[in-house]
Amino acid sequence: MSHFVRLLFLLACYAAPAPTFAQTTTPASECPVLDASDSEARNSLMYYVCHHQSSPGDPAYNATNPGELPEDLEWAPARGHDLVFSRTRSVYWIQLAVENNSSERRLWYLNLNYPLLDEVTFWQNNNPDSAVITGDQQPFNSRVVDYRYFLLPIMLNSGEARSITMRVHSSGALNIPLNLQTPAELLAESNQLAVTHGLFYGAVLVLAIFNLLLFFSSGTVYYFHNAFYMAAMGLFLCSMGGFANQYFWPTNPEVANTAIPVTLILCVLAMALFGRSFLEIEPRTLADKTLKAITWICTGFTGLTLVIPYNQAVLFNTGLGLAVMFILSIIALSRWRQGYQPAKWYVLAWAMLASGTVAYSLAAFGHLTDFLARESLMQAAFGGQIILLNYAMVQRWRLLNSQLLAVERKARTDLELRVHERTAQLRSTMRELEDANQKLATLSLNDPLTGLFNRRHMDRTLPNLCAEARRTSRSLSLILLDADHFKAVNDTWGHGFGDTCLQLIAGTLLRHVKRPQDVAIRFGGEEFALLLPGTDIEGAQKVCAALLEELRSSSIEAPNGEIASLTMSAGIASLLTNEDQQAFFERADRALYEAKARGRNQTAVSEH
Repeated sequence: MSHFVRLLFLLACYAAPAPTFAQTTTPASECPVLDASDSEARNSLMYYVCHHQSSPGDPAYNATNPGELPEDLEWAPARGHDLVFSRTRSVYWIQLAVENNSSERRLWYLNLNYPLLDEVTFWQNNNPDSAVITGDQQPFNSRVVDYRYFLLPIMLNSGEARSITMRVHSSGALNIPLNLQTPAELLAESNQLAVTHGLFYGAVLVLAIFNLLLFFSSGTVYYFHNAFYMAAMGLFLCSMGGFANQYFWPTNPEVANTAIPVTLILCVLAMALFGRSFLEIEPRTLADKTLKAITWICTGFTGLTLVIPYNQAVLFNTGLGLAVMFILSIIALSRWRQGYQPAKWYVLAWAMLASGTVAYSLAAFGHLTDFLARESLMQAAFGGQIILLNYAMVQRWRLLNSQLLAVERKARTDLELRVHERTAQLRSTMRELEDANQKLATLSLNDPLTGLFNRRHMDRTLPNLCAEARRTSRSLSLILLDADHFKAVNDTWGHGFGDTCLQLIAGTLLRHVKRPQDVAIRFGGEEFALLLPGTDIEGAQKVCAALLEELRSSSIEAPNGEIASLTMSAGIASLLTNEDQQAFFERADRALYEAKARGRNQTAVSEH
């Protein structure tokens, strides 16, 4: 029950005044200058940021550009803290001075990685013509870079200095987490987040569709309610994370803002529907009447959300959601005490979600910093809840199955046919679940583009092969391959043609991996691996030489009619005595980089 007490505390926190910073003020000219070429300085960006809070009625509140700010405006240093404010109506002016002390012209990106800001304006050197006016009340194409967060490119010549001024205003809570990143750093972070979010939202979508298919095949209504809940929660997190604004309605900021409270109330509605069907509430009981009333209230709140202001809608729907979670938990605990065992897993599932919801909501309402970390925590909590809810459904299947078998033993004469039909239906559903789980397991271990095994399979298989090789004293060789200049292929002919080239490489690998125990893997964008049990270093060199020669002599027609050729660099290592798999892999990786350094299109061997 402590989780729900903490959740109720959230409403009190939301209504509390915004946190204040120590207001040591300084003129804007005395704010420290950040050397953008210094990675340590970039990592300490908030020590170089100054800000000014303008309340309604202040001269700076109505200023539309830095030139309209009072000359004696007092700026407060951030002192390394993220700028986080709860329930504020103020306008915030932020200033950052940067310079390029490197010997060459370079590009950086100022990243404001919080998507839920109404108005964000950037100026460089206080030049009104450089204004970038954006925010989630503007169409998505108002952003300089097509990205869910707000990015400002900063190009500096060697020795050049520049001031960056920002004006931020948003209804409700306000987060201003800033980062200054090189293009490579931004790309690496974006790729990592893309993989994480892709796996998360892909899994949610697959499970929602799977539950929907189970509903159509079995007619059991809580499958539909579970699918409805996962879809609503997934869309809510998409909206909170900025993905819905970017991909679903980029030209309609009104819909983007309305989507958050609407999907939130739909989540609450789905909670009530799923709880009522899954917990097998007896008709006309107090619990049944309460959940029916909640369903109608949620339906009414859905319509109300479309007409009341955003702040009020979020507050009302959050309060209703907390109340519904509390009521459902009370009912589930009661069903658990009555001996309904699946209710135990239901309670645990909601307790897990509550733990993530507290941190996520406090960050979204401006009471905690690091919104990105809280977003990941919320995704982990929601993922854990999905697992527990599906496990609870499995437990419910088992309970139903045992009950049916007991009925069959007691009433073999007149109920035998009905019990047989129900048991057959349940077993069919279990087989469908097992088949789906097997398909999901296969999909999770295979690369969908090439059909080869993926990095996850390699991480599982390599330790086992190393252990087997040490136990039997047999050879084990590892070949790491990387397509040469593959970025140029994508840049010249597009990613679609690049995918065709990757499929060609995969086919070539499969033609040269003929033994059942050999494994071909794609573990990166254009990175591949071959695991060759029972093959020594000479044998691995022969396989690699034949493979590279075939690829070297192959050609493929590009979309514009040009003939493209592909080459690869390879690194080979053979497992040494008492060597662990990490060192084994690193030797092969070093050999691959040696092959690249020697000019590519060749093989390097790691002897030790």
